[in-house]
Amino acid sequence: MSFFTKAFFLKFLKFGIVGFSGLIIDFLVTYICKEKIKIHKLLSNAIGFCVAATNNYILNRIWTFESSNDKIGLEFVEFFGVSVVGLSINTLVLWLLTDKLRWNFYFSKLCAIATATIWNFLANYYFTFAAN
Repeated sequence: MSFFTKAFFLKFLKFGIVGFSGLIIDFLVTYICKEKIKIHKLLSNAIGFCVAATNNYILNRIWTFESSNDKIGLEFVEFFGVSVVGLSINTLVLWLLTDKLRWNFYFSKLCAIATATIWNFLANYYFTFAAN
C-alpha cells in the first residue's frame, strides 16, 4: 500500500512544509481581515484560506509533486476544488470549536487547519497530482 512508501512520506513532508508557508499566509490574511478590516471571522477565515490555497498550489505543483501537466488551468481548478472541500471541513471544525465549545479562535483555527490538511494531502495525492 502506498501509505508506507518513502516517496509518499517525502511528498507528505514537502506538502507539510508548503502547508506551513500557507499557514503563515492564512493566519496573516485572516488576522488582517478580522482584526484590522473587521470582516466577520468566518469570512476572514475563508479569505485567508483561499489566498493560502493559491500559494500552496503553486508551490506544490513545482516542488512537492513536480507536476509537468500542461493543463495548468484544469489542474488548478482540481486543486482548488479539493481546497474548497478542505475549506468546508476547516470552517465546520472552526465553527464547532469556537461557537459550540467556545475555544479560542486562533487555537481552533490551528485545529481546523490540521484536520483539513489530512483531506487536502490525500485528495491531491490521489486525484489532482495522481499522474506525477
